[in-house]
Amino acid sequence: MSDSARVIVEEAISRGDWNRALAGINQAFVKSPNPATAQWVLSQKQQIADHLPPLRPCRLAVLRSFTFEPVVPMLQVQAFFYGIDLKVQLGNFNTYAQEILDPSSKLYAYDPNIVVLAVQTRDLLPDLWYRYGEISTLDKNRMVDQALKNMCDWITTFRSHSQAHLILQTMAIPPMPNAGVLDGQAGEQSQVETIRRFNRELRHAAGKGKGIFVLDYDVLMSRFGYQIWNDEQKWLTMRMPIAAECLNHLAKEYMRFILPLLGKTCKVLVVDLDNTLWGGVIGEDGMRGIQLGGEYPGAAYLALQRVILDFSRRGIALAVSSKNNLADAMEVLEKHPSMLLRLKNFATVRINWVDKVMNIREIAKELNLGLEDMAFLDDNPVERELVRSQLPEVCVVDLPSDPMDYAAALWDCPLFERVSQSVEDQERGRYYLEERERRGLRQSVSSLEDFYHSLCMEAEIKKVCPETLPRVSQLTQKTNQFNLTSCRLSEQEITELLRNPQWRVYCLRARDRFGDNGLVGVAIVAYEEKDCNLNIHTFLLSCRVIGRALETALLAQLAREAVMRGARTLSGWYIPTKKNALVKDFYPLHHFKLEAEKDGKELWRFDLMGKQIDCPPWIKCRFLNEERV
Repeated sequence: MSDSARVIVEEAISRGDWNRALAGINQAFVKSPNPATAQWVLSQKQQIADHLPPLRPCRLAVLRSFTFEPVVPMLQVQAFFYGIDLKVQLGNFNTYAQEILDPSSKLYAYDPNIVVLAVQTRDLLPDLWYRYGEISTLDKNRMVDQALKNMCDWITTFRSHSQAHLILQTMAIPPMPNAGVLDGQAGEQSQVETIRRFNRELRHAAGKGKGIFVLDYDVLMSRFGYQIWNDEQKWLTMRMPIAAECLNHLAKEYMRFILPLLGKTCKVLVVDLDNTLWGGVIGEDGMRGIQLGGEYPGAAYLALQRVILDFSRRGIALAVSSKNNLADAMEVLEKHPSMLLRLKNFATVRINWVDKVMNIREIAKELNLGLEDMAFLDDNPVERELVRSQLPEVCVVDLPSDPMDYAAALWDCPLFERVSQSVEDQERGRYYLEERERRGLRQSVSSLEDFYHSLCMEAEIKKVCPETLPRVSQLTQKTNQFNLTSCRLSEQEITELLRNPQWRVYCLRARDRFGDNGLVGVAIVAYEEKDCNLNIHTFLLSCRVIGRALETALLAQLAREAVMRGARTLSGWYIPTKKNALVKDFYPLHHFKLEAEKDGKELWRFDLMGKQIDCPPWIKCRFLNEERV
């Protein structure tokens, strides 16, 4: 790491310019992503962390069959840059099976949020790695089957003792099979195919459980090259198989799982146009003069558009912020034959001569999202630095100088990863387009109530079921603004709640004249029989439908359910965060009375014996009593 980088950071800290200090630390690590820089970053973190937005705590446990210690600081640095305070517990060397099977092990005492099982092929299946040619086909199959049975037993035992997310690494394929090129002629009985069979079965086993995910370790190594990735000398002397220059790549791959599991993902990608989505300046070069197409140099921009289009299919909304003449830019978006991204792919556009910081603020406001949900893509380093300094919550994707590397740079950002995908994710682009039509309707009616009635809204409230469980968990992880307690729950944690007959989990689906909004609301309640009270543990609504009184419809249904269960009161906590000020007055507006305050938290209670909560007359509400999970 250069001395100039240290000076920049130290000067920013001395001035109390914490955002600039964080940006400088980040840039220093990007340029020198090695263990020494990682230790320096962690030392700087101690000086500036208290002056930044609170970091989200996360406990990670790593069960391993190799030396993992050098990866830990790289992981913690990556996590810090994404707003996570990552604590890491390493299991004892090569004792992963014992730690999973022993209910009193330090693994379960640690109570991790996420667990990684990082085991090498040569440790789990040593004979298949070293002695493949000496073993009969029957014994090979028996070894694979036994290893799979062991893995399934470990998964089952783990889930019986922990609700943590579990990440399993696949087994690496030998770069040089024991039989050499002859292995490629052996068909299904080859060494490579036998280990691949194990990996296929492992994925199948993981798919049967909740909160179990697979990291394809062999694909990860192939991305960088086996010879680059592995350090045979370190393996033989220190049991450390990964080359120093690849430690950060492994840490970043873990972040591709950790971030979405913690709900730390980008919801909107704001993109520039000139020299970003196409080469050249449309106002100067004209539509025929810009670089965009299947051949060099236009192929680089087409490759970037393909990545962006893939992101949109994951449920990431797209927006434009471009300093341009509107007519010129729209002509390309609508008529250029090589454009993959069309106007219909963008939730909103800002094509003007306004400052991009202001544009991004307006886009966030229009889409009802926080700035922390936004990412910004622009070829101009000056524009990137301006957004980074003025809007530190926004993820600024750094693009290299060569457009040929744009696609890889965007793909490399882990904030766009998803570990699961709901129907709502797939339909997010349509939701935003329909919302644009709703805004047009709102401007054409004379009053807010007329607008509500004209929407012809329907709300369908039902108990969670296996099909809706992933989306319900996703909403608890990602919803920030209309979220009264901000409790983050995994699928397995919700399932555990539902095993208690006192608990109920409800979800709300909304429709209107413009289309189906999907599953947009969650309420989790517990009946306190001793106090004849129904307590609201979680109450949230997607930002997509804020401002339509659907929250009152959901609350009215909870009140009716409470009366049916014999409750006399309905209570709920409001736990303030930096992002949920929107719901500060939710309970008082619905005639709840403040009962207690503790550490800034407020307990509100509604007397069911004296009043009722009515569903708004413009919402047709249905309650479907489905079986619980």
